Amino acid sequence: MNDRILIDSVVSTLRDVLGTERSAIALHEPLFQGNEWAYVKECLDSGWVSSVGKYVDRFEAKLAEYTGSPHAIAVVNGTAALHLSLLLAGVETGDEVLAPAMSFVATGNAVAYCGAIPHWVDSSPLTLGLDPEKLADYLEDIAEVSPTGCRNRRTGRRIKAVIAMHTFGHPIDLEPLLALCERFRLELIEDAAESLGSFYKGRHTGTWGRLAALSFNGNKVMTTGGGGAVLTHDPVLAKQAKHLSTTAKAPHRWAFNHDQVAFNYRMPNLNAALGCAQLEQLEGFIAWKRRLAGAYAQAFEGLEGVAFFEEPSFARSNYWLNAILLDPSLSGSRDPLLDATNEQGIMTRPVWTLMHRLPMYKDCPRMDLSVAENLESRLINLPSSAVLGRQDVEA
Repeated sequence: MNDRILIDSVVSTLRDVLGTERSAIALHEPLFQGNEWAYVKECLDSGWVSSVGKYVDRFEAKLAEYTGSPHAIAVVNGTAALHLSLLLAGVETGDEVLAPAMSFVATGNAVAYCGAIPHWVDSSPLTLGLDPEKLADYLEDIAEVSPTGCRNRRTGRRIKAVIAMHTFGHPIDLEPLLALCERFRLELIEDAAESLGSFYKGRHTGTWGRLAALSFNGNKVMTTGGGGAVLTHDPVLAKQAKHLSTTAKAPHRWAFNHDQVAFNYRMPNLNAALGCAQLEQLEGFIAWKRRLAGAYAQAFEGLEGVAFFEEPSFARSNYWLNAILLDPSLSGSRDPLLDATNEQGIMTRPVWTLMHRLPMYKDCPRMDLSVAENLESRLINLPSSAVLGRQDVEA
């Protein structure tokens, strides 16, 4: 199949799913159709717009209820949530943290903020996330467990934690990863920034590790404008997360006493108000996104050389970003296809540049990344906004 035939076929398939009346279709945009205006206006009318207010507490409580996590601490963005999670897990300067090479840059940045070193690991073609089996074989070769924890025999550094990122909302296979973490004495931290509303074997992502990070950026399944949250089952860690996110200020009516170096990471009440309204609609958003994914899957089923990526059998995915994979023999067509679809007003994009290709992370330790490199060469994300799956919105 040549580029022209492939491009025409994909564009035609996308138009069949998305319709022809929209001149420009975003990759992912928010949808406001509930109590957003009322809740935000209440903040403005009352003057409670900053990091204190009833909507922050309400949002945390509702988020904990939805995910099944006993504790949710709202913060300014997903990167801040991941940074706090790593610190609370005990990651220190000079430690190594195992993290997927195929991830958004924030995953690596949060490790670097701790003074730690990202150690890049490969992906699974079944989930697009970290591959527990391949990682187990790799750790057998390079790691040793001692009374002080897990050490990298090649670098001499402690390997403290592993970050499980649920790529595009698809849960990774968590049970074998948990067993691996126990075996090698590693802390499991879930980067669930993309997977709010996704479940692994009936249990929400972000509730399997000791700590997890969520994101509510404007392009996520639901949004607070900018925002994130730390999830944890541990009440002590939850208390520490809230303390660290509020500049470690001791409670007092008027005195400003702080007991450690900390961060101004708390989510403002305005953002939390928006989040409360969005959270009320979350299951509807996910139903529409899953309907859109189903339409894509059906439309691409008979298209030669192109496969729509579907959720693993053990999971319910929120399908945050839909994706197609070109046949390996067609990987050279990726960029021409990206050019053509965007010129047609259909926003598509490649997966993120792999972490080990970025200048600041090119010298970090890494395992064989052949699967991630293969996926990078032929993966394309498709428009995925919830509104595109609404039954009452027809082109």
